[in-house]
Amino acid sequence: MNAHPATARAGFTLVEILIAVTIVVILGAVVGVNVLDAPQKARVGAARQQLSAFKTALGLYAADNGAVPTAEQGLEALVAPAARPPLPAAFPPGGYLEKASVPADPWGRPYAYFAPGRAGEPFEIVCYGADGEEGGSGYAADLSSSAL
Repeated sequence: MNAHPATARAGFTLVEILIAVTIVVILGAVVGVNVLDAPQKARVGAARQQLSAFKTALGLYAADNGAVPTAEQGLEALVAPAARPPLPAAFPPGGYLEKASVPADPWGRPYAYFAPGRAGEPFEIVCYGADGEEGGSGYAADLSSSAL
């Protein structure tokens, strides 16, 4: 007697294989989008942290010297005593930043420094985002110290 009935079958049908492949492709797309998005999210987070560090350093500079650096002196006045007037009354030996130079934004471009700020605040530091141009949305949106 035959142990396997004639109606039994082995393997998968084409429809079952197509369903399985479709599920794998959908899952791959979801994971892929999230993985590809991670570096841009990290850059935005790093820019926000750097803007916060600049804000703190400028607050310390103003406390020591009575005012923030002028727009002409720029953020460089946080790492080396300004050569242009008004000269700082006090300047700590290591400057106001941890690094010996002003760091670039996470996309490799310089931060924009305004003194006074564009909305009338004492200062504003701006990172122009992924595209490096004013305006934009998403990862190309501007990040400002005023919005922190």
